[in-house]
This record gives sequence, C-alpha cells and structure tokens, in this order.
Amino acid sequence: MNRRTLLTGTASLALVIASGATAIAQSLPATVDAPVEITFYNYNLASAGIGADGTKKLIAEFMAANPNITVNGVGVPGNEMSARIQADVAAGKGPDVAQVVFADLDFVAGNLGAHALEDLIPADELAAHFDGMSPNGLKLGILNGKTYALAYTFSTPVLFYNADLFRKAGLDPDAPPKTWAEVQSMGLAINKATGASGFEGGIVGAGAVGADWLAQSVILSNGGRTMSPDRKTLTFAEPAAVGAIEMLRKLHDDGMLENAAFPAILEKMNAGGVAMYLNSSAIQRALIAGAAGKYELRAAMMPGFGTELASPTNSGSGLSILSADPVKQRAAWELMKFLTSKRGYTIITSEIGYLPLRTAIVNDPAYLGQWVKDHPLVQPNLDQLSRLQPWVPYPGQNYRQINKIMLDAMEMAVFGGADVATTLKAAQDQAQSLMPN
Repeated sequence: MNRRTLLTGTASLALVIASGATAIAQSLPATVDAPVEITFYNYNLASAGIGADGTKKLIAEFMAANPNITVNGVGVPGNEMSARIQADVAAGKGPDVAQVVFADLDFVAGNLGAHALEDLIPADELAAHFDGMSPNGLKLGILNGKTYALAYTFSTPVLFYNADLFRKAGLDPDAPPKTWAEVQSMGLAINKATGASGFEGGIVGAGAVGADWLAQSVILSNGGRTMSPDRKTLTFAEPAAVGAIEMLRKLHDDGMLENAAFPAILEKMNAGGVAMYLNSSAIQRALIAGAAGKYELRAAMMPGFGTELASPTNSGSGLSILSADPVKQRAAWELMKFLTSKRGYTIITSEIGYLPLRTAIVNDPAYLGQWVKDHPLVQPNLDQLSRLQPWVPYPGQNYRQINKIMLDAMEMAVFGGADVATTLKAAQDQAQSLMPN
C-alpha cells in the first residue's frame, strides 16, 4: 500500500468511526464494572527523568483508584505520535487514548478517528468535569466547535533570565524587559558589559512539526497570524507577521540570537553564558538545577510589542479518545478525568513542570498552594493564562510540509541573511498550494 492509499484508507476508517459517534454515545456505559485494559500512547513516557516519572505516578494512582481498569502506557515521542497512531490504526491496533501534540490536532481529528468529547460523554457529565477549568485552556483542543483533545500538559512561553548578569550590566533584575525593544537594548548592554549572550530562544530554526508554537506566539503578539480564522488561507507573510520576524532578525544581527539546537542553548544557559532565554516552563527544572550554586535564576512574562502585552500560544498536548469500543471509551474518559483533576494537575505541575488547567489549586494548600510559594518561577506562566490563545494546527494531510516550509523560511530570513518579506512571501505561496481546497 503506497502512502496515498494508506492515507485514504485511514481517512475512510476515520469517517466510519465518526459516522457511528451518536450510536456509540448512546451505548457508553456509566461505569466500568468488569476488568478492561486500555492502551495510552504518551510522549512523556518516552522521555527520561521527571516527565516519565511523573506520568508513571499518575497512571499508578489512577489504577489504584480504579481496579477494573488497567492502563498500558506506551512511550511514543511527540514528533512521531501522529505517524505511530496512523500506522497502528491502519493495522487495527491503534491506541484507546493518546497524548496529542496540538500541532497534530486537525490531522488526528480529521483523519485518525479521534472522537469529539461532546459526541461521547453525556452533556451534564462533561460540564461537571469542565467546571473550574481555565476557559482559555479548554479552548486549546477545540476544532469546529467541539473538543477533540482535552488540554493536558501545556505551557506558555516564559522569559527565564540570569539576574546576576543584569546586575553586572548595571540593570535592575527586578525590572526585566516587558517589550522586545527592551530585550534588544538590555541584551546589548549585557553583552557589552559581560560578554555573555544577551538573549537566546528556541523560536525558529527547526523546521519540524511542533516547533512553531513560539514563533506563533511572537507573531500573535505583534498583531499577526499564521493562518486566517476560517483556516483556509496562510497569513505568515502579512505585514504584522513580517514585522515580528524582522525583530528576530535584528536580535540575530546584534549577536543575541543564534541558530542553535535546544541542548546547546540549555547548556550555555546553565553555564551562565546567557542572560535571557524564552522557552516552555517544561524546562524549568533543568534550568533550576543548572543554575544552582552558579547564578540567580528568575522568570518573567513573554515580551510584547510596544504598549501591548504579549499574546502567548501554548506548547504541549491534549488527550484524545480514539477507541471505538464503548467500554474502553468509558475507561479512557475516566483516565482523562483523573489526569485533569485537581490531584492530576498537582502532580503535572509540581513533578513534570506544566501549567495546571485548574487554576484554583494554585492557592489551595491541599494541592499546589505551598509548592507555588516555594517555586515562584511558575508565576509568570500563570499570569499569562488570561491572554492564552490556541496554538494553530494547520489543516489537511500536508500539515507537516506546510509547517516545515514556514519554519524553514523563517530560519532563512532570521539567520540566513535573506530578505524577510520576500522570503516569507515565497514560502507562503508555496505552502498555500498544499492547503486543502
């Protein structure tokens, strides 16, 4: 079976599953009364250290509280998730529930048979679980008015900074930059006074799916978009988007933004050679460990443009139900409810490093109250939730190519010396030809 045939067959399977959604919802049992095993594809389980450890703890606690449900956790790297699901669904052995990167959401919902929660779960039960969750967080997994992924592990962009380098440059570490213009001026001052890099960020560089969430945040913060609201037209070459990428180009031209892979930037930051670093809170533990005994690490909100606050998007993932079996769907939903409960988010935030979708637990001593007091670096991330905008997933089967074309063009425009507007326009025209008709 060639790739086109495989995609077509998988899409047909998804349509068959979707067409039976109403019947499935009617037969969904209220409880799991007999032993059942479900398969959970999870990218944190594919990582070393706290991501895997925290996830294993979550699964173990869930199974202890739900003895009829056995969860078979399978580690799948995030950038391989949709391809793995696609191959396994085609082979008749797909997962029952999966941790889906938001960039893959449109493809998983439209081609791999992910179910909208509204089509499976009774409305009153769904509303009861959603109660108390961040409204902006819940929007992350919505397509065409329905929830195909329930936000699970996610973060907004956080500006981590070395307070000692600020002091050495005569800057006030209590007044970190609020705008990109201030990032540029403060970064130049730090570079001149200390020789350290004034700013780094994993914003553009890797033309792979899942690598554009930071770029989308920067573009949104300048009033731009990468795609029109009706999801038909790419817009990353429009003036506001071009202006945002031109700002990154200035940072590179000033010697403050280099085209380096994440491990290299993290190593340099941990060595005290970087003043400011924009990335996900998921790296917070690594940064804290790296800074220990070397310098004072702090965190601030993502910089904006002019007088406007930033409009952050999110990194991370949502949980999607893919099973066609009503009993396994109920078991998967029970797992999802626990993972996104107050207890679940306490573990996710304190032991993995992502944001809690249930913000009330931040001040609750029974959950995260004391932990947040002991870990103030999480506060900028929490403060940005009120301005959170969804990470835009590109539509159709060519979404990965669209994403790569855009990021490759941004990389060339920022680091390769190419004209920003011309480069982005050529890439936008090429990528638009891959959009669904």
